[in-house]
Amino acid sequence: MELDERMYRFFEDRVRDVLVETVTLGLGYSAVTTSDGGIGIAYTYFTNKGSCTFIGKYYDFEGKPALELLEKIKSPQPLEKTMALALVNALNYQHALSLPEDKDNAVLLESFQIGEKTRVAMVGDFTPVARILKEKGALLEVIDIARNIGNKADFYEKLKNWAQVMILTSTSILNNTTEEIFQYTGKGVKTVLLGPSTPMIGEVFSHLPVHMLAGTVPIEKEKVLKAVRHGVGTRVIQRFSRKSYLSLL
Repeated sequence: MELDERMYRFFEDRVRDVLVETVTLGLGYSAVTTSDGGIGIAYTYFTNKGSCTFIGKYYDFEGKPALELLEKIKSPQPLEKTMALALVNALNYQHALSLPEDKDNAVLLESFQIGEKTRVAMVGDFTPVARILKEKGALLEVIDIARNIGNKADFYEKLKNWAQVMILTSTSILNNTTEEIFQYTGKGVKTVLLGPSTPMIGEVFSHLPVHMLAGTVPIEKEKVLKAVRHGVGTRVIQRFSRKSYLSLL
């Protein structure tokens, strides 16, 4: 995937002196901390649990050069890629801290002019966001394969010929569907990549028609790490974080 390669190249020369401090794989999210003070999270992505082992060969990344884990952003193994995406967000932590906040998604709604009868295609069932959109009177089409919501062929047809706005989960990076989905996105559709896994780095998305990045930046580090260890989800983690955005329009 070109996106994976771009994330790797963006940090390849920047991480020569950075070490991985901790790697925490939680049931809901995973977190990585780095020697330069960074912390990043990513959705813990795995398919059906067929045994007690998810990664065939054990390797301890803690205390090792960050470049070793960064290479796993190109891995076909879901948990390796999860750890690497959390690392990408940790390496980008200082930049992400400088980005403006969109606590209640007001900037997203205003920037994309979402209102009565706006046609929105949503990849990933963001229930709180969907509720806001419906309150605004928007027309919503949702697909979430993991939850058996929607039909792929029907959704892609609407994404190409019906949608005015697309809200895309950043989990698509982990299951390698981001670039495929954009191939089916109609011309002129306004797009946002949304979710705590989102790398807030405009440069790595320059080959895709992404108009906004909306992610989660941990603020209270220890509380975020504890929440990850306890297997909680987005709502709890965001209590100790900031919802930030980066406009690419």
